[in-house]
Amino acid sequence: MQRSVLWVVLAASLWGTTGTAAFFLGPDVSPLAIGAVTIGVGGVILALWGGTATLRLWRDRRSRILLIIGALGTVVYPLAFYSGMATAGIALGNVIALGLGPLTAAILEWVVDRRRPSMSWWIASAAAFVGIVLMSGATVELGGGRPSNVAVGVGLATVAGLAYGAYTYVFGKLADGGHSPRAVAGGVFGAGAPVLLVVLLVTGAPLVATAERVGLVAYLILGPMVIAYLAFTAALATLRASTVATLALLEPVVATALAILIVGEVLGPLAVTGIVLVLVSLVVFSVSKGPQLRT
Repeated sequence: MQRSVLWVVLAASLWGTTGTAAFFLGPDVSPLAIGAVTIGVGGVILALWGGTATLRLWRDRRSRILLIIGALGTVVYPLAFYSGMATAGIALGNVIALGLGPLTAAILEWVVDRRRPSMSWWIASAAAFVGIVLMSGATVELGGGRPSNVAVGVGLATVAGLAYGAYTYVFGKLADGGHSPRAVAGGVFGAGAPVLLVVLLVTGAPLVATAERVGLVAYLILGPMVIAYLAFTAALATLRASTVATLALLEPVVATALAILIVGEVLGPLAVTGIVLVLVSLVVFSVSKGPQLRT
């Protein structure tokens, strides 16, 4: 197996563990704090990793509007994503956010760049929409005796997916403008980090209440954020975009498997059907579109 393929598998596997790691932080830890620390601190690390390339992107006046839009997306995404998983479950929250990301990016390409969608895009969009509608009326047992509110969680996961699609669209546009993946990751995530760090200051005290929580937080920052993006960008240097996107579909599979086997989530028939439909849409998107970056 090519080393680049292993890099993508590593990245997708790490991304798939975020919900389970967040679950074991405990119910008294706000999902806002988890999202803020993961991308807030991780964004600072990626900005430093980008170094002078990050600075060049920040100084590029032509990219200023895109950078602002991308930064807003990276602020909204983690707060809505972890909140959605906390109320609708890891499996549903993860699949919805990931499913809506490429759909949103495709709509932006259609509206802004005048790239007409293909028939496969319409099929994928229909599958994702029906799947999300089904999931909004599904029953889910979250595990650990935690209460669920699937309708609210699906709404939050939808917001996360829209934000994810916005900043991945920005990633593509900045890359097309000549900026390296390192500069884009560091510049966009780093630009959104200050707002998230403020949220962290307000909500993050329980994250350091025990050594176990500190370890889990360190894992979320270094694993699914920093190491995963380093691996992902390394793979992009040698693999075709369609190959990377297809391999990255391992993420929702890992997230769902861990949610059921470790967390103890129980999914009703509508939830299972909805997940399958969204996964089908992701397969279609992976064939017709380039890579979608994820946290």
